[in-house]
Amino acid sequence: MISGVITCTVTAVLTITAYVYCLRYNLHMFQLNGYKNREHMTWLRKYMKRQWVLYAGSAFALLWIIARRYLAVDILMWLWLLLIIVVFRALNGMSVKKKLVYTARVKRLYICVVILDIAMISLGMSIMQRYHGAIDINALKGLMLLAVSLKFISPVIGCIVNSPMEKCINLRFINDAKRRLKEADNMTVIGVTGSYGKTSVKYYLGELLSVRYNVLITPESYNTPMGVVKTIREHLKPGTDIFVCEMGARHVGDIKEICDIVHPRHGVITSIGPQHLETFFNMENIKNTKFELADALSAGGMLFLNGDNVYIQEKAGEYGNKTFYYAESAAGDSGHSTAEGYFASDITVSQTGTEFTVTAPDGESERFHMRLIGAHNVINVVGAISVANKLGIALKDLRIPVRRIEPVPHRMQMREHGLVTIIDDAYNSNPVGSKAAVETLAMFDGVRILVTPGMVELGDKEREYNYKFGTYAADCCDYILLVGRKHTEPIREGVLSKGFAKDRCLVYDKLEEALSYAYSIKEQGHKYILLENDLPDNY
Repeated sequence: MISGVITCTVTAVLTITAYVYCLRYNLHMFQLNGYKNREHMTWLRKYMKRQWVLYAGSAFALLWIIARRYLAVDILMWLWLLLIIVVFRALNGMSVKKKLVYTARVKRLYICVVILDIAMISLGMSIMQRYHGAIDINALKGLMLLAVSLKFISPVIGCIVNSPMEKCINLRFINDAKRRLKEADNMTVIGVTGSYGKTSVKYYLGELLSVRYNVLITPESYNTPMGVVKTIREHLKPGTDIFVCEMGARHVGDIKEICDIVHPRHGVITSIGPQHLETFFNMENIKNTKFELADALSAGGMLFLNGDNVYIQEKAGEYGNKTFYYAESAAGDSGHSTAEGYFASDITVSQTGTEFTVTAPDGESERFHMRLIGAHNVINVVGAISVANKLGIALKDLRIPVRRIEPVPHRMQMREHGLVTIIDDAYNSNPVGSKAAVETLAMFDGVRILVTPGMVELGDKEREYNYKFGTYAADCCDYILLVGRKHTEPIREGVLSKGFAKDRCLVYDKLEEALSYAYSIKEQGHKYILLENDLPDNY
């Protein structure tokens, strides 16, 4: 009797501990995957080795339900639960960039999963009791282990069960946001989207437009429908003149969904490129999705397009006279004349920032200086200048606001550390941005060091784009330090294909190890360390 109580107590303690660790980790990954079942299932298949103890545990649980009369089975079960605890304690304890946020939705999902597991165990015990005529404690132990082992799939099941309730809750919030927008009838909404550059342009617009207007922008990277709704409900105040709304997308229809909420008058498409190909599947879907913003603009609205972007050029002809281009040259790759838009010229880059001249459609021009580095940042600022100018702010009145623009965190942000300058471009790498970043690094006079784990979410093209990135980096860097042995293989292949020295292209398991080596390099000259991309925690 006493030994039975002890074994049950030990099993219960280990099971509950393992359950909490496993559920927390998988809820965190599910949150990072945007609460999207399809994306989470894709992630599970891609990284199934991380949770092998749970997959094996599911099979063992069924074995223990059958072979339940032996003490050796209990001991083996305890050892397996201890292994699960060790593995998931380590996974939960890893340094993370975006921690699990216990939002109301996560709490509802957590409760739903627990209730489902209790129901599963109760049903299992009921069936076992029917066949054995009594409650079988040993079968209960096996069912508890099964509940732990199914945690890798529990968030998906819980999300399906909760979906009707979540839709009702979201609809209530959306309707409240629409009501608030309707009450602000004199406010202008400007939508900003693009494969990359949209967050930067949003911040730059907020800075420039505040010269004359009371401006609200979506904070940080709040660019999903519910992120936009939250911004409206919590931050929209009476007297707001302009709402700059960043619009993100991972699937066809995502931009339209946001536009149906905010009804933008004007729009900015910063770029179109191979981003999130795992969910978009092809470039045609990406183009059509970004131009959902153009389709949603109200009568008399203006559409501002990056005239240097080839994919934008392919679609732009469908939108007629309401379109204004902005580009880096008056007759460069954009193919548009100065009469159609705003163009930058005489671009000079130094360690202290970037200078350039902007020419407006009417021929007016002004010289600007900004603290942002890199010629590729010019296009984003010119986009913001073009919108502000069309909304009535003279170019000359934008000179000081442009000088005030701060780098958006983790987007070519420079930090000085004595004889080392960190160029932080870690937020989100893409094929165009990564190439521009290493080309900017090449402009500095000193020891140029690249630290990168490569790019993700590029579908079948991921290996190809990482290989090309390696070839670009080889032409621009003195040292290339790769983080993650398997994922960076194509980058290393691209680097070495250019004849880059093997002893200057090194691979590390952790970012800290790569940075430690970068700081230890003993060469004459100032060190410039470019941190290009920093993979999300679910990668």
